Amino acid sequence: MSEKSALMSAADIAQAVSGRKITALDATEAALSRIAVHDKVLNSFTDVTADRARAKAKAIDAAIAAGQSVGPLAGVPFAVKNLFDVQGLSTRAGSKINRDLPPSPRDATLIERMEAAGAVLVGALNMGEYAYDFTGENVHDGPSRNPHDPTRMAGGSSGGSGSAVGGALVPISLGSDTNGSIRVPSSFCGIFGLKPTYGRLSRARSFPFVASLDHLGPFARNVKDLALAYDAMQGPDADDVGCAGRSLEPTLPLLTHDIDGLRIAIAGGYFQKNVFPEAIEAVARVAKALGATQTIELPEVARARAAAYIITTTEGASLHLDRLRQRPNDFDPAVRDRLIAGAMVPAPYVDKAQKFRRWYRAKVLELYKSVDVILAPATPCTAPKLGQVNFVLDGVELPVRANIGIHTQPISFIGLPVVAVPVPLEPMPIGVQLIVAPWREDIALRVAYALEQMGVAAAPPPRGL
Repeated sequence: MSEKSALMSAADIAQAVSGRKITALDATEAALSRIAVHDKVLNSFTDVTADRARAKAKAIDAAIAAGQSVGPLAGVPFAVKNLFDVQGLSTRAGSKINRDLPPSPRDATLIERMEAAGAVLVGALNMGEYAYDFTGENVHDGPSRNPHDPTRMAGGSSGGSGSAVGGALVPISLGSDTNGSIRVPSSFCGIFGLKPTYGRLSRARSFPFVASLDHLGPFARNVKDLALAYDAMQGPDADDVGCAGRSLEPTLPLLTHDIDGLRIAIAGGYFQKNVFPEAIEAVARVAKALGATQTIELPEVARARAAAYIITTTEGASLHLDRLRQRPNDFDPAVRDRLIAGAMVPAPYVDKAQKFRRWYRAKVLELYKSVDVILAPATPCTAPKLGQVNFVLDGVELPVRANIGIHTQPISFIGLPVVAVPVPLEPMPIGVQLIVAPWREDIALRVAYALEQMGVAAAPPPRGL
């Protein structure tokens, strides 16, 4: 396949493979070749599973030759954040410590489901250590780099997932989102990302960060591919007690540019503060295209972010206490110090944060009686420079790492589904959140598709490769 063919969408690859215009092995070799050339710049992969991928592709081609159905993702290359269990690989979760784990005996449920739909796993992706990161700068494996400017951050913690799709190394990747780790890389890398409702997709055989906040979801360069991956992964899973057990609710047939009747509002107050002009411009463009003029206030958002911090750091610390005691010097110092601080948070603070969380969720859900979609920035700015410690906003110097997720944390805190859509500003893209009520991913994807059809939301070609 040519370089141009390697940039085909997942939907087009699957159609071409199923229709015998190309082979699954062709599609796989094109992805592997592109990874070999361009990941030297992007550093998005930590493991390339080339032998496995070729074997899977050959099996798909044999099945097609035998007249068998191979699924809606036939021959589509994909990759996963390295906190997903991949059979034969140690699940490093971005850490040094986990490399001592034995190889995983079985794939994560979501990998199994993607491959059951015909997709081909080509590797595992770089990430922030133990997912406690917004920058994509891993101290052990090096930073994932932005496909539009390799001197800039890819975002985190799913930095490799964003970089690989933004750089068109693969059409689909999987990541995780606890406080914004799908939406932030989507915004910085200029791609679409879906953080589904908490409990919608199985987390079985993935390494946790904060069990009460962790979500898994896909990245893609267009909405149809995002929906294809999402549909392939849905469904109950006995291996995940936190999975809601809802049956498959396919969204792909619901994609339409018709959004008449949807009530769309712009998040005001908190979400219009501490943002750079590019974030304001992106939300304004999306709102104008959708005809959204109403502004809506979410209650006590700053307190929600504070409560999210407390729950994140205390749950994360509890998970890692033994590692902190036994191997403190093998952590990224920034991650280690935040986890140690979390271990010292007084229990009454945690109890108060959890009580507030229940109150806040109830109050926000009340808003969905009068609106269907809420628009908000995904990040306060476009991708900062790698290594950048602070940025200046309204004359105030703020730490980059702590403030990248200022607009995502109050949303994942209560498990709402969100599609992050890329607005292709110059010189760097930036994302907007389409926030909907629980279990209404279909609405968010429908609005994202309408924006894509209007040309307002689009994944720009990688400018840095």
